[in-house]
Amino acid sequence: MPVNKLLEDTKLRMEKSVDHIRSELAAVRTSKASPALVENIMVEYYGSQTRLRDLAGISVPEARQILIQPWDVSAVSAIEKAILKSTLGITPSNDGKVIRLVFPELTQERREELLKVAKKIAEDGKIAVRNVRREANEELKVMEKASEITEDDRFKAEKRVQTKTDDFIHKIDEVLKDKEKEILTI
Repeated sequence: MPVNKLLEDTKLRMEKSVDHIRSELAAVRTSKASPALVENIMVEYYGSQTRLRDLAGISVPEARQILIQPWDVSAVSAIEKAILKSTLGITPSNDGKVIRLVFPELTQERREELLKVAKKIAEDGKIAVRNVRREANEELKVMEKASEITEDDRFKAEKRVQTKTDDFIHKIDEVLKDKEKEILTI
């Protein structure tokens, strides 16, 4: 039955949206250092854009410090430039072999700004999930017009799509709630 395939595809696409939101929120800085903050920064390396995690080892030697050890020492300045261009707002210190990022304690004003960023990311994720729902419902209508399914089957399938949508919106809300707690923890 094509409806089951459509529902499975819809579920997978919604899961991808939630996973994307998790990774986006992981890159939102809190008072704790995390490799996720920098691993996806794109670095201009020998003429091509490369993720930082593919160019260097990233570790957290202290709670508020990230240590970046490039595998190729000649990449240090390119990595430093990419970090300065990023939205981190941190000035890296470079000793020629490794780069250190020291994260200062967040001010209340900065925490509120980060909360707004996190909420925007979560809202974008909800919009993506709703778009998947809309596309699935349109596909169900096309199936009904092509006499592949009955009107009752379409209504049942739309109800299942809505249930999935509600579940994934709830998951995004939970991820956001965890991130808010992390941002506000002093």
